[in-house]
Amino acid sequence: MPMISRRAKLVSIVAGLLAAGAVTADDDVRQYTFSWLFTDDAAMKPRGGTTTGPEVELLEGTSEAWEALREPSLSDFERDRRAILAMAGHYRTTFDFIETTGFTEDYGPSRPYQSWATEYVFVLEDSEDVISLQHVIVMQFVEPDGTIRGPVVQKHWRQEWRYEDRDLHTYVGDGRWRRRMLSEDDVEGKWSQAVYNVDDSPRYEAIGDWVHRANYSAWTSEETWRPLPRRESSVRDDYDVLIGTNRHTITPTGWVQEEDNLKVDLGPDGSPAEVLAREVGVSRYERIVDFDFSAGEEYWQSTSAFWSDVRDAWRDVYRQSDTFRLADEVDGQPLFARMFDYAQALNDGEPYDPEASRRFVRDMLERYLTE
Repeated sequence: MPMISRRAKLVSIVAGLLAAGAVTADDDVRQYTFSWLFTDDAAMKPRGGTTTGPEVELLEGTSEAWEALREPSLSDFERDRRAILAMAGHYRTTFDFIETTGFTEDYGPSRPYQSWATEYVFVLEDSEDVISLQHVIVMQFVEPDGTIRGPVVQKHWRQEWRYEDRDLHTYVGDGRWRRRMLSEDDVEGKWSQAVYNVDDSPRYEAIGDWVHRANYSAWTSEETWRPLPRRESSVRDDYDVLIGTNRHTITPTGWVQEEDNLKVDLGPDGSPAEVLAREVGVSRYERIVDFDFSAGEEYWQSTSAFWSDVRDAWRDVYRQSDTFRLADEVDGQPLFARMFDYAQALNDGEPYDPEASRRFVRDMLERYLTE
């Protein structure tokens, strides 16, 4: 197996902390109010680690973004835009997933999943009908002796919103994405949301509507396919794809993402052969104040040109390819490890060379993309 560099190892450690579902140091506190009442308690103990972070201060009252969204006499388009932009900010984030229904004869519920993060979401692009939000994690951990470790920084996922977007690349299973063209009627008044992995490779994309009522603003997607997330692919391989919907709801002090997913095993022809279970997920983004995100800002300042090269290269793939397949690993390494390794070198002080950066990105995509 090829050697993995110190930087890639650090990435794996951070990813492991998140995937482990670190919630709190006291297992007795970790519980599900909504669970399987008659299933053995130990079997349904949420999986995850035991790390905890320092206390954070939650925003009191309502955010400026919430107040801007509630202004009267806004056009539907402008209110949609303000709802999307309201997701930017500084957050304490929690992630909860639990299976609610099984569909196989010998079904037993999988252990629930919990994790947490402190996360900085900023506006990467705002050009009226295109808004891109980049997530960057900046975490500190409390050691058993009370000392604070960190900050640990990781580029996280990215969401890109497009108004009346007719050209989508959607996941079809087996690591493949395929272009899907929509009609003008299909997208009238709607926004697409494309979600990208930590290395800016595609994850899923769907069209949906924003709905605004009094003090309520939410976007709900159509049903969409997506690859297994790391929280699942790291512990199981008995199904192939998640098929579900997302709802993003803006709150006075943050936002919530809710998922309704089916865990589906595909047949040889790529169509659904068996549904194993239904899963619900809730990710809560609570605004925090006076948390030091400067390490994340410094990371982005030193690496943003490289990540711009990565996004440009992927845009070329989307323009040129109606379908493509992304390999999970090449020579024993996933794409994100190679991309993170290059970015970390820049963060460590190596100068950015535009030509070398673009050549590296092109070479990596050529190695990992097929068809």
